[in-house]
Amino acid sequence: MAGQIIKRNERTWLVRVSRGRNASGRRQYFNKTIYGTKKDAQTYLNKKLTEKSTGTLIPATRLTLDEFLDQWLDVSARPRLRERTFEHYKELLDRYVRKQFGAHRLTSIQALDIQKLYAEMQSRGLSARTVRYIHAVLTSALKQAVRWGMLTINPASLVDLPKQEHREMQALSPEQAIAFQKEAAKDRNGIVFNFALVTGMRPEEYLALKWTDVDLERGNATVRRTLVWLKGGGWKFGEPKTARSRRTVSFPLQLARALMCHKREQAEGRLKAGPNYENNDLVFTASDGKPHNLRNLTQRHFKPIFKRAGLPTIRLYDLRHSCATLLLSANEHPKVVSERLGHASITLTLDTYSHVLPSMQQAASEKLERILYR
Repeated sequence: MAGQIIKRNERTWLVRVSRGRNASGRRQYFNKTIYGTKKDAQTYLNKKLTEKSTGTLIPATRLTLDEFLDQWLDVSARPRLRERTFEHYKELLDRYVRKQFGAHRLTSIQALDIQKLYAEMQSRGLSARTVRYIHAVLTSALKQAVRWGMLTINPASLVDLPKQEHREMQALSPEQAIAFQKEAAKDRNGIVFNFALVTGMRPEEYLALKWTDVDLERGNATVRRTLVWLKGGGWKFGEPKTARSRRTVSFPLQLARALMCHKREQAEGRLKAGPNYENNDLVFTASDGKPHNLRNLTQRHFKPIFKRAGLPTIRLYDLRHSCATLLLSANEHPKVVSERLGHASITLTLDTYSHVLPSMQQAASEKLERILYR
């Protein structure tokens, strides 16, 4: 029998729907107690039989959202995410989602609940970018709940998101880049910033470079790992962001010569420090041989360079944007720039640096004019 109604008393009915047999051959049922008339019970039974025929019948579960998120983070998210990204996901869920309805049953969470959460977050001053990031994490988690048969639909997929804010890209002009390099040469860590500007690498990539990754004769460096700053202090090496992040980036002869001088100075510093020096074979290090602390590098060295040079301050990461912008403005092919940056696709490069494209289109128009109209 596919389904049945069992009378418990005058206004209580047990609706039972067969879910077939499990792996050991035992019959499984979907059970639900209905309070009301037999007609109410029959209506509910018909609904569940329809769900069964369409493959959307979900067994009742007392699992809370907190309990589900614990399972999702441990079983699904942790194996596929970099540690830093995993910790960020966990922190976002703890701070914004769990406090709101973590104790609620997973199956009771509706799209309206999530919509109210996003509205409340915006009322507290959180940016649309932050809300969208949290939405991406929650959507991924609940999508997995659907795959695991815990939910019929993903309620997060039914909400409206705040309009994306388009933040203006910060990048150095050719003149500003030259002035920056000139002033950076006076700083003992100026070679770090020069390398970042020329190669377009991410900070976690160039700060994880070892001398074995650098070929000074050919003028190139290969990204094989990243530097991960651990929560609470400490560091470790991690995997590159994507498969395309593993790449070899060439640099000019002048930078190769600067790196040779830097290597000699580093060796001298290592001898002076003696046993107090921690030799990790890193290209760029603090005076004790340990990896640079990103905050200290930015506050004590990077920002003062801009102040001394009289330039508008940008983020350390914006040296990467500056590299891409300078190359695209010089009519370098976007595919080459994409490979240099280690982007997952050329589409990402074009979307990120669309502000440079109008000048490239103008240059293309001028080329056509020379070809067709001489």
